[in-house]
Formats: sequence, structure tokens, C-alpha cells
Amino acid sequence: MNAVYLSGTGNSKHAVTLLLSELDANGRAVPVESADAGEAINCGELIIAYPTQFSNIPYLIRDFINEHADSWKGKKIFLITTMGLFAGDGTGCAARLLKKYGAEITGGLQIVMPDSIGDCKALKKSKEQNKAIIEKADKRIIEAAKKIREGNYPKEGLSFAAHLAGLFGQRLWFYNKTTGYTDKVKIDPEKCIGCGICANNCPTQNITVKDGKAAASSKCTMCYRCIDHCPKQAMTLLGKTLYEQPTFEKNAQSTL
Repeated sequence: MNAVYLSGTGNSKHAVTLLLSELDANGRAVPVESADAGEAINCGELIIAYPTQFSNIPYLIRDFINEHADSWKGKKIFLITTMGLFAGDGTGCAARLLKKYGAEITGGLQIVMPDSIGDCKALKKSKEQNKAIIEKADKRIIEAAKKIREGNYPKEGLSFAAHLAGLFGQRLWFYNKTTGYTDKVKIDPEKCIGCGICANNCPTQNITVKDGKAAASSKCTMCYRCIDHCPKQAMTLLGKTLYEQPTFEKNAQSTL
């Protein structure tokens, strides 16, 4: 069993790595943007993991599924999504697309993790609260792995009720945010020092450094990796002000 994941601030990477370690010590977890991702899906059973965005899947994940259309027929796939609060049918969105290509969806798991959107005040928590969220998430993942080993796969986000919840709860209202890549990344030239950390971290190669300053194009998948790793806090996306940079590493420090 292998895993392919998109992780902006580290939540989805942590969740899928923990799940895979519980299920297959020899399995590999690779980023969806890596050169190894296409090879990693050539296994008997696969996990695909990603953050839920407005009860939808990141467009980079949609692209990856479509680009490897010939690889999914008959493949067993388990889906895991991370969310700040509400996912609706976050796993179901990918499941329906994969089924079109003949995949067998074995199950789904939707895990609440610390908020990763640093330029919006919503869902912000204290260090103690984030500690509790991570601990609860880890317990849920380990419990899910036990059920999977017993053949009792969780089915979170895959039901018709979940589909309606995701559709009417968020997706219809924010549909324009998830129908493609976005060009809304904002970079403050006064703060940017042209270090290239954002460009090196971007999974879609949407950012380049020109004349000593970072510049964004129109292929942002809203993962927040660049924003939450910028050493000068020079970038925003959904909001106009950066309140914090909530990477998983920073949140995990509160558990030590």
C-alpha cells in the first residue's frame, strides 16, 4: 500500500503518514507534485490524502486524478481529508471522480486538524486547543487503521447525506473558488526579500523570483504552503492580513 498526498501546511502529510505507518510499514507516502507520484500509484491499494477546500478537493488533486485516468480502473483507493471544521463530502468529491475511471473506493476518513488558513481569523485556536485537536486526530487515525485491518473501512463523506451537506453547506456558495486554480495570491513587495522559499515550496510552480522579488501567476491550488513558510510574512491569499503562520510543525510544538 502506498499513499499520494497534497499537504500545504503539514496537516494532511501528518495524517496520511500516520495512517500508512499503521497499515503498511513498507508503504511509501509521496507528495502529489513529486516525480515519484505516478509510480507510487502502481500498487495494489492506494491512499489519497488532501485538505478539504470549501467542501471540495484541491484542483491539483483533481488534475492528478484526470491526468492518470488510465491508472484507476479496478484500483482500490482509500481517501483521507483534513479540515478545519467542516468537510461535508470532502472525500466524496474525489470518490465520484475516481469512480468515473473505474476505481473501487474502499472508504473515507475526514479528520479535523488545526486551522491552516493564516490570513483569516476564523477557526483560530490557542496552543492548548490545537494540542487537543492533534491528539484527538491521532487517536481517530489509529482507531481507523485498526478497523481497516479488520476489513471494516470507515465511510466518512461518501454517503448521499454527506453529498448534500457538502453541496449546500459550502460548495454552492463558494463554487467559484474551487472550479480551477486561482490568481489571487498577493505578495507585498516591501516585505518580500526574494529568498525563493515560496517558489521552492509551491507544488504547482506558480511562484517565481524576478528581479529579487517573488511573483505569483495563475496556478495557485490554495494549499497555503508558501504563505505559511514565508520568513517575512509577505504573502496572503483569502484575506488581506496575515495573523499567524500555522504550520503543522508549529502546532505540534505545543504537544511536546
